[in-house]
Amino acid sequence: MLDPRLLLAFTAIVDAGSFTLAAERLHMTQSTISQQLARLEEAVGLMLIDRAARPVELTAAGERLLGYAKRILALQQEAKSALGDPAGTASIRIGVPEDIVSAAMAKVFSGFARRHRDIRLDVTAGLSRDLTRRYRAGEFDIIIVKEPEAGPDCRATFSEAMAWFESANARTEWPNPIPLVAFPPGGLYREAMLERIEREQLRWYIAFSGSSLHNVLIAVEAGLGLSLLPRNATAGYRVRQYAPFGTEPPMVVSIYSWEGAGPALELVEQMEVILAARSARRT
Repeated sequence: MLDPRLLLAFTAIVDAGSFTLAAERLHMTQSTISQQLARLEEAVGLMLIDRAARPVELTAAGERLLGYAKRILALQQEAKSALGDPAGTASIRIGVPEDIVSAAMAKVFSGFARRHRDIRLDVTAGLSRDLTRRYRAGEFDIIIVKEPEAGPDCRATFSEAMAWFESANARTEWPNPIPLVAFPPGGLYREAMLERIEREQLRWYIAFSGSSLHNVLIAVEAGLGLSLLPRNATAGYRVRQYAPFGTEPPMVVSIYSWEGAGPALELVEQMEVILAARSARRT
């Protein structure tokens, strides 16, 4: 491994054209810089500079080494600069349902990142129950989750209106058994949907199971079946409420945070504003 200090002495001699000028630029004595060049030559086993020439000249081996030496020194300086920049050295870990990461929420994240360059936002999208489990295990600092009712330690909670949806192009009555479009087992919407169907004592089957809200909505839009979904999530999709099933009890969107002060609190408060506006909308 080549010592960067020796490489610095070597490149300084080449750039200055003399040992004396190179020593002045590096604030060394001439004997010290000569010794460092000698140590480098000993390390590589080759003469690098013709000391008899005026100004000094590179040997063939020196010419080959010079480019590498400058690149090594440049990378060393780049590494020092990167480590000296605090940007992204701390993190806030956030868990959210997929549909919560809206354009408005992304603007909150963007503004926060500009104000706090030292903090990196690690955002994970997932199902609410899994996010809650991971938050309780300490894997997240902040979570937004959907649940039947808010826990006692939530920071804030907002109502989420629910409704049954079908394709906007549906023209006939649904067959018996009713085809359903659902999330995978364990999803909150899926369980609420099946509970309602069972209460109505209707026959049903899962016609399509999607792992994301977008996939579920696309399947409903295509006419694959009915689904129970948050009303705010359906904007922009060709779906309509399925009137025969009437209304459904709302769920809640809750935000939890381990930290109650500092930048994390600032972020939580801004996220609460977006959630409040979202809850106030009706589709």
